[in-house]
Amino acid sequence: MRLLSWNVQWCRGVDGVVDPARIAAFVRRQDVDVACLQEVARNIPEIHAGDQVEALASELPGYEAFFAAAVDLPGRRRFGNLILSRLPVGRVLRHSLPWPASPDTPSMPRCAVEAVIAGARVVTTHLEYYAKAHRAAQVARLLELHDEGLAARMEVDEATYGEAARPQNALVCGDFNFPPQDSEHRAMLDRGFLDAWEALNPAAPHPHTFRVYEADKQSYCCDFVFVTPDLAARLQAIHVDDANQASDHQPVIVDFR
Repeated sequence: MRLLSWNVQWCRGVDGVVDPARIAAFVRRQDVDVACLQEVARNIPEIHAGDQVEALASELPGYEAFFAAAVDLPGRRRFGNLILSRLPVGRVLRHSLPWPASPDTPSMPRCAVEAVIAGARVVTTHLEYYAKAHRAAQVARLLELHDEGLAARMEVDEATYGEAARPQNALVCGDFNFPPQDSEHRAMLDRGFLDAWEALNPAAPHPHTFRVYEADKQSYCCDFVFVTPDLAARLQAIHVDDANQASDHQPVIVDFR
């Protein structure tokens, strides 16, 4: 399985052009099985974005699209995370993440979308940029969701519920808005996840994934793929495309055996 994690900045490139077709072309060129995209917009004219879920899906026949809106405003202006998969998809869940009060700091609602693909729970998310306290609460909730995914359940009606089991294997990816040395990164590792980059490159620093082409701002890594140990054993390669300029983030591509 080849997985892509990428904050596409509502498909807005370094050149300022909003172009979902350019994002989809990259997915095709990379022969990606599962694309986990953050900052996907639906019908937000203020950022020149139409229905990007429909646009991406139409450019990628053979992929199913699963969208979760963190922001949902009048006119059904939506902003959130998208999983595109050409592999069979089982249960899909959409999770709201904590949005604590922050009267002195800008913030926005955040969410995660989860899909069972290839025997694993694939979760993608985009955490708060401005408030560290928000990120800490959101990481704590992601870890709670992982524990909930391990819990056994008996469902009431097989016809309407069905297939309660969620695999123990899990992958959590996206734009976490913290650097590798941050305490929230450590919190993920302390709860049993491995950073896919560190697992395959233990002696190498993370490549920068954000603001690589913004000369007036500091670039750093904030886009990660965390995996449970059983999936870590299947890791084959991880690559950050540092030449791509279709977003203000760089794509992260992971191959599993």
